[in-house]
Amino acid sequence: MNTKKLSLALLSGLVLTGAWYYKDTLLGTSETGFPIAGESSSTPSTTTTAIKPGATEGPRKVVAVDNESVYTGTLSAGPGGRVSKEVENNNGEKVVEMLTPEQASSKLRRNEESYFVGRGKGVWRYDVVQISSNDPIEDDHAEKIIEVPPTVVPAEEGQESGPSDWMFWGVFDGHSGWTTSAKLRQVLITFVAREISNTYKAAVADPTTKIPSPESIDEAIKKGFLQLDHEIIHESVERVFKNPSKLVAAETLAPALSGSCALLAFYESRSKLLRVAVTGDSRAVLGRRGSSGKWTATPLSEDQTGSNEFEAARLRKEHPGEEHVVRNGRVLGGLEPSRAFGDAFYKWSSDTQWEIKKQFFGRTPTALLKTPPYVTAEPVITTTRIEPEKGDFLVMATDGLWEMLTNEEVIGLVGKWLDDQKAASKQGKPWFGGWFSGGKDQGMLPVETATSDATGQPQPIRIRQWGVTAKDSERFVCEDRNAATHLVRNALGGKNQDMLCALLTLPSPYSRRYRDDLTVEVIFFGDSTENNGQVTINKDATATVKNDAPQAKL
Repeated sequence: MNTKKLSLALLSGLVLTGAWYYKDTLLGTSETGFPIAGESSSTPSTTTTAIKPGATEGPRKVVAVDNESVYTGTLSAGPGGRVSKEVENNNGEKVVEMLTPEQASSKLRRNEESYFVGRGKGVWRYDVVQISSNDPIEDDHAEKIIEVPPTVVPAEEGQESGPSDWMFWGVFDGHSGWTTSAKLRQVLITFVAREISNTYKAAVADPTTKIPSPESIDEAIKKGFLQLDHEIIHESVERVFKNPSKLVAAETLAPALSGSCALLAFYESRSKLLRVAVTGDSRAVLGRRGSSGKWTATPLSEDQTGSNEFEAARLRKEHPGEEHVVRNGRVLGGLEPSRAFGDAFYKWSSDTQWEIKKQFFGRTPTALLKTPPYVTAEPVITTTRIEPEKGDFLVMATDGLWEMLTNEEVIGLVGKWLDDQKAASKQGKPWFGGWFSGGKDQGMLPVETATSDATGQPQPIRIRQWGVTAKDSERFVCEDRNAATHLVRNALGGKNQDMLCALLTLPSPYSRRYRDDLTVEVIFFGDSTENNGQVTINKDATATVKNDAPQAKL
C-alpha cells in the first residue's frame, strides 16, 4: 500500500461530497498519513455538513473518509474547524473528533467484563468485551452457571459425588436489527438447559441407562434451539393474527423480522466435556499448550454460510431444481448465514408473508421464494474433552473478529497474553504494557502454524482490505488486562495506533464498511484458586459495573 499525505485540497473535496472529517488536539510536529484501503460502495445518502469557523491554528491530526478509503494524517497550520451537524439530541449538535490513543483505549474498555469463577474446578475465569459498529450494536451475549444436584446428574464410576456445574456461554451475532440477538440473550440458555435437564431426568428414571447418551444430549440442545426459533417465527404469527393490532404486531414480530447467528458453549464440570453448538458464522476455537511449548488452535465450529460447500450442497439437496437457492455465496442471493434464528422472510410461506403485509406491514416476498424454509436454526454440535492441565482456553467470537485475525493469530495472542502475565507475576511487576521480551522466537506468536487449510477458515477479509503485511512484532501489542479486549485491540490495529484510532473514530453507518460489531469471550479452564462457590467481578479487567454486582448468573 502506497503511503499518502493528506492534503487540504483532498479534505476540501471530501467535505464538499458529504464525506466525514475528524480532528483532534493540536500536534507539535507534522506526521505522514496512511490510507486504509476501503471497499467500493455506493454513494452515501446526502448529509449536510459544514466547516465551522473558529478553530485554533496549528497542525491538526485528522481522519478523512471518501467513498473508497480512509486516510489519516495532519493538516498544516491555518484556518479550519470542526465538522458538525445539528441534531435533536446531544445538546442540539453532533460533533465527531479524531480519537486520541487514550480515548481509543477508553472506548475499547468501555464494555469489558471479567469474572473469577470460584467453583473449585472447571473454569477459573472468563473475559468478555463488546465494541459496536452498528448503532445500536446488533451483537449480544449471555453467560450462566447452574449448580445441578446429584439427583439430576449422578456421579459415574470413578467420579466425585456431589453437585455438578453446567456452565453456558453464548455469543449472538444479530443482523437487520438487534431484536433477535436480544431475544437469544434473554432465553436461549434457559430453553437449552431445560431440555438437557429433562434428558438427564429421563435417563435417571430409566434403570437401564442412569445417564443419557451423548447423542441424546446433542438432541436436547438442538431441540432447545429449534423450539425457541419456532416460538420466534411461528407462534408470534399466531399471536398477532389473534390480536390484529399493528402495535402488537410491531413488538411481537420484531425478533422474527431481524435475525441472529448463535454460538453456545456448554461445559459440564464433572465430565470435563465441552459441547459447542453453532448456528451461523460465529466461531469457537480451542487453545491448548502443545508438546513443543507452543499453543495449538483447534476450531470447534465451522462457519455456516452460502460459501461453505457443505452448506450449499445441503441447501441444493433440500430444494432440488431451484437454481438460485444459493447465489453469490448467499441464500437466495440475499442472506449470508445459511443457519440463523429469525430471518422470517426466508422461513414464512408466501401466503403468510402476503397476509402479514396486508394486515400489518412487511415487504413483498421475493420471486425466488418457492419451498421455504431455506434457513434453519438447527445447530451443528461438536464435543471436546477439556484438559485443564494443558492450559486449555476457549475463544468465542462473532464473525467481526475472524474477519481480522486467523484462528492461529487469536490463539497465539491469548497464549502470549497468558505467558506474559505469568512471567511478570513471578517477577512481581506489572505484566502488561509491552510485547516480545526476547528469546529465539522473538517477534513471533507462540502458536503452531497451520499446515493446511483443512479447517476451512477463510483468509481474514479485512486484512486484505487494509493491505496489512507487517510481521507479528510490528503488528501486535499487549496493553490490556482483559484478554478479550486484548484480542479486539490487536484486531483493530494493535501497534498501529493510527489505524486503531481511525477505525474507532468512524461512526455508524460509515464504520460498517471497515469493521463489524465485535463480541468476544475468552474462557479459561482449570481449578480456581479460591473455592468460595461464587462468581465475582475481576475489577482490574472490568469497566465500571452498576451496583457492583456481576451480570453472570449462578
